[in-house]
Amino acid sequence: MYPYSHLFLLSFSSTHLLEKNGKAIIDSVVVVTDRVILDKQIRDTIKQFMQVSSTVAWAEHSDDLRKAINGGKKIIITTVHKFPIILDSIGSEHKGRSFAIIIDEAHSSQSGNMSAKMNIVLSGEVTGEEEDFEDKINRLMEGRKMLKNASYFAFTATPKNKTLEMFGIPYQDGDEIKHRPFHVYTMKQAIQEGFILDVFKYYTPVDSYYRLAKTIEDDPLFDKKKAQKKLRQFVESNKFAISQKAEIMVNHFHDQVISKGKIGGKARAMVVTSSIERCIEYYYAINKCLADRRSPYKAIIAFSGEKEYGGKTLTSAAINGFPDNTIEKVFRKDPYRFLIVADMFQTGYDEPLLHTMYVDKMLSDIKAVQTLSRLNRSHPQKHDTFVLDFANKTETIEAAFSKYYRTTILSNETDPNKLYDLIAIMEAHQVYENGHVDSLVELYLNGADRDRLDPILDACTAIYKELDDEGKIEFKSAAKAFVRTYGFLGAILPYGNAEWEKLSIFLNLLIPKLPSPKEDDLSQGILDSIDLDSYRVEARDSMSLVLDDADAEIGPVPAGRVGGIVEPEMDLLSSILSSFNDLFGNIDWNDADNVRRQILEIPGMVTKDERYINAMKNSDKQNARMESERALQSVIFSIMADNMELFKQFNDNPSFKKWLSDLVFNLTYNPEGKPFETPSNDSNNK
Repeated sequence: MYPYSHLFLLSFSSTHLLEKNGKAIIDSVVVVTDRVILDKQIRDTIKQFMQVSSTVAWAEHSDDLRKAINGGKKIIITTVHKFPIILDSIGSEHKGRSFAIIIDEAHSSQSGNMSAKMNIVLSGEVTGEEEDFEDKINRLMEGRKMLKNASYFAFTATPKNKTLEMFGIPYQDGDEIKHRPFHVYTMKQAIQEGFILDVFKYYTPVDSYYRLAKTIEDDPLFDKKKAQKKLRQFVESNKFAISQKAEIMVNHFHDQVISKGKIGGKARAMVVTSSIERCIEYYYAINKCLADRRSPYKAIIAFSGEKEYGGKTLTSAAINGFPDNTIEKVFRKDPYRFLIVADMFQTGYDEPLLHTMYVDKMLSDIKAVQTLSRLNRSHPQKHDTFVLDFANKTETIEAAFSKYYRTTILSNETDPNKLYDLIAIMEAHQVYENGHVDSLVELYLNGADRDRLDPILDACTAIYKELDDEGKIEFKSAAKAFVRTYGFLGAILPYGNAEWEKLSIFLNLLIPKLPSPKEDDLSQGILDSIDLDSYRVEARDSMSLVLDDADAEIGPVPAGRVGGIVEPEMDLLSSILSSFNDLFGNIDWNDADNVRRQILEIPGMVTKDERYINAMKNSDKQNARMESERALQSVIFSIMADNMELFKQFNDNPSFKKWLSDLVFNLTYNPEGKPFETPSNDSNNK
């Protein structure tokens, strides 16, 4: 189902064989995914090798799932979200049956609440009329445990710490208990055996160089961290910047993909964007570049929901002219070669014709691996892939993939004692009492309406609102951490804790009612005070990234972490812009010393130009400036053979060209005809 997977097996209550003494030991196999795209792909894959179609049931609706389980279907394919829907409609007859549960994309399917509800459904443990409050709590706690009448097969290519701790094999390493997969088919092995392609063989980062200018006389203070983030977003979303990057993408696709016959001339490209608005802008910019080039190809856009843009309410279906559920099929046909996405198709999308990816979105960790791995699907005519990355540092991408290149190991187990620390933090703020928890949970488990639950929750919310901002942040973050950590630990701890179970239910109902403290945006208004002075992008040489050839460790679930107020670092607008321009606007010279030497020689060479000398003596300053720029260009061309780097910056970088032009004219404009003195290296260090 997936080109490489970490396979975890746990809780074998019987044997590995499907039959024993001629009797089936597995009554039904339930294949669980967490997304509709994967649900459809797995259903189609299983049906391909099933000779008897009546043995496979696809539970599209909750009623289908109920009928499939009750009817004893051998293979049932569904999404995890359908289990809670049928919780109250399944009887207790399933206790005597055995299940094999195949969990696909286990890193996202097995959240604490989802896995608990799934276990309750398959065990047949539903609310009975004779249950009292204690029975219900005990049932909920047991529902979090893995079923004794089921074997679990969990697949993931990018195991999270929760997945490893829940499904992995524990082993002692010194003083620590670590967890490893039961079996591994690694990314490295899959690449070596040709099952998938190496997406890093031709990886090309693209550097952006830009400079911002202050447009106001004042020099106000702004929150430096937030301001830097807004400035970066402002530059990269600028329509000129979008058009420049779109042109690079279109030219690269034609010159390096189509003209070289990638995948027999059938290669496709994906453009990964950071937001729906950026996605729409790229769609129009790329289509314009394709039209200007008289290209026979077109682009498809993919985003979910609606977006207000240009005074209109847009959907991807309306822009494309065909429904979203046909995008995969249409993309395989000409003239469509570009798929421009915002979140959609970054995971679970399986298209072997996808050869090239243009990334203009910050990616890290699992998201980076999942996104770039869309390219690795094999095809008889597919021999390589290509990534052009406008947004990410190479080391960030390398670090993300290195965790999953070989075997991923959990470095330590989650400490359940951290839950006591979280409870202590919450109780210190006295937002709730034990009586609140007991009363609310009993009402909730007995099916009480909201009008009976809300008064208790509202009373606690009122106390919360009286806290100062620091207290609100501490309480709410502790409450969220408790719910998240207990939801996971409840499935793996060998014991139950009724008080934790009740508190988890209570907090799940309370948290949505707690308003977050309002945080002043001390960077507001900075975009009204600046403008883009220059912008250019430059692709570096294509490189082949080499991942660490070693097993990687990831840390346990972080329990007990509580947030707090972070004091903003205020700085002057001029200082913020200076730091920003130093970070993104400076030129990375290959031979800086040589360039400085030549720059210092240029003014002296310009002063020898006869037309410039004559203009300084006999004309006004404006005409002299024009002759200075002409002479400067002549000098730059004359040294081109000796230093292509300086010529390239002068020709391609407007910011550098303007700086050099100003420098030369300021140093050389001399109507009085005084002898020119070459400036020292220290005085004009660029």
